[in-house]
Amino acid sequence: MANIKKLITITKEIRRDIITMSLQAKSAHSGGAFSVVEILVSLYFGVLRINPRKPYDVTRDRLVFSKGHDAKALYTVLAARGFFDKKILKRYEVDDGLLAGHSVRRAVPGIEVSAGSLGHGLSMAAGIALASKKMKKQYRVYAILSDGECDEGSTWEAALFSGHHNLENLTAIIDYNKLQGFGFTKDVLDLEPFGDKWKAFGWNVYEVDGHDMKKMITLFTKIRKSSQRPSIVIAHTIKGLGGVAKYVNTVASQYKPPTEDEAREAIADLHI
Repeated sequence: MANIKKLITITKEIRRDIITMSLQAKSAHSGGAFSVVEILVSLYFGVLRINPRKPYDVTRDRLVFSKGHDAKALYTVLAARGFFDKKILKRYEVDDGLLAGHSVRRAVPGIEVSAGSLGHGLSMAAGIALASKKMKKQYRVYAILSDGECDEGSTWEAALFSGHHNLENLTAIIDYNKLQGFGFTKDVLDLEPFGDKWKAFGWNVYEVDGHDMKKMITLFTKIRKSSQRPSIVIAHTIKGLGGVAKYVNTVASQYKPPTEDEAREAIADLHI
């Protein structure tokens, strides 16, 4: 098991970097970036079989970050894990910069797919997982989705496809922060009973606190060892957690970049 205290420190540093990037670029989509931090850290520091020095090793696990508009979180975690120099984070959403607002495949090492058009990520992950099985490879595929993109029919096509092809090497994780662009998910298009839907499509279903890294690493390890079907992890999270306090669990966290005072206060609250 990874050192959880060390991982907690890493999550604080990542939140600081997300705040800094949001301030400098006057960038939206921070709320979902904050809610997915512990999920990403659990995977990249405790679960995935990867080597940052060999980012395109054919035996590596693949992670499809479907909620590409929250790419700030992915960039900061990849930098923290050693895929590229953290100085590159300054080139986020600037002219001639490397890091676009939505993640682009191989813009920097570690990004497996271009994303941001919501509802496509699970389909891409399912295709990669099927290829792995057909080629008799041992790598696993992980896909991180927003709850909002589960409004998209293409997500459920991929879910049906994955169950039909018994893609036991595929694990999808829903960042279930229960907010999307225009309101609470239950009001825009209610997903419940969420777990039962995935079960009906032939998936193993798990629910977990998406901010508890010890529980998530334990669960992902269990799935890796014992799964006989595709697995879905519904990770309950809080939108905007660890960012500007007044935007936590609000639609505003989707759109409001911090002011200098708000950024300073939010970073101070992290106690690092």
